[in-house]
Amino acid sequence: MRVDKAAKGVLSINLDALSNNYRRLVKQANGSEVAGVVKANGYGLGAREVAACLRTAGCRSFFVAHAEEGMILRESLDDARIFVLHGLAEGTEKDIADASLIPVLNHPDELRRYATLALTRDQRLPTALQLDTGMCRLGFSAREMAAIDERDLEAIDPVLCISHLVAAEERENPLNQQQLDRFEQRPDCLNDVAASLANSSGIFLGSAFHFDLCRPGVALYGVNPTPGYPNPMEPVVTLSAPVLQVHEVNEAGTVGYNATYAVPAGGRIATVPVGYADGYLRSAGDHGKARIAGEIVPIAGRVSMDLITLDISALPSESVRPDCMAELIFGPDGIDQVASAAGTIGYEVLTRLGTRFARRYTRSGP
Repeated sequence: MRVDKAAKGVLSINLDALSNNYRRLVKQANGSEVAGVVKANGYGLGAREVAACLRTAGCRSFFVAHAEEGMILRESLDDARIFVLHGLAEGTEKDIADASLIPVLNHPDELRRYATLALTRDQRLPTALQLDTGMCRLGFSAREMAAIDERDLEAIDPVLCISHLVAAEERENPLNQQQLDRFEQRPDCLNDVAASLANSSGIFLGSAFHFDLCRPGVALYGVNPTPGYPNPMEPVVTLSAPVLQVHEVNEAGTVGYNATYAVPAGGRIATVPVGYADGYLRSAGDHGKARIAGEIVPIAGRVSMDLITLDISALPSESVRPDCMAELIFGPDGIDQVASAAGTIGYEVLTRLGTRFARRYTRSGP
């Protein structure tokens, strides 16, 4: 068997669904620009491919976490705005400016260092500024903004002022309105700067949260931005893997590590080559589901490092054989289903999907 044909999981990314999700969010944003958040290697799906797809769909602004991510994207997105959310690590100022990246400045020292570079170059370098309206994670506090040297602001070119919502997925949470009120009271020196507050879920809180630019991430990739309500996004990701073995259970016993799943005599277990080393969360063991031969079956026992076992006892014996495919992420809410089984959120499911899968980019049409 050729190595590249060896049995392993297949991660499929539907680029048409990704484009459709972007257009849905543009419509929902009702006139505001919609950027694409492609940090963490495009939420695990390949930043280059994801960004190229979004660019074709009309996206002109992108957000990454680290400068290195932005520099990689710059190689293929020469005409896009690329914002670096983590700002300026000391010593990276020149590299970021040379790559035409836009750092999101988060505290006074970053502002001073970038203003110094701008003055040295006699060039007003484009930047974004982040205000902390309640996350207490990154961004200028109200006190820090009040104390900044206006000469530093005059040396740079602020093109965007942002903040980040704490609980946008909880529609009724009073923190949303509190943060909106704080953001609307941003300093006068930023009144003429474009503003951005809404993340994926924030876009669905209403037009008051949209401002000039929205920054969806996980919704682009099919995760439900409105938990508790029908998912307005199309599924983008599926994960499948071939059956390595169908194990016929002759005597009643248990499956997998620590004997957490009982199987009676006559039961049948299908084993597939995906595990937590591939990013499929161990905590989904005994709770998750798969689809095989068109039927939904339970994960039997613990997810191990490289293998998952499925209880196919209820299926006709001829319906599952070695090499037939089992779907581990499937259906309109596949990522959210895995997240629920694992006791986590779709963000973690997506970004943990590892590099051992054969990654395939597909289209909905022929």
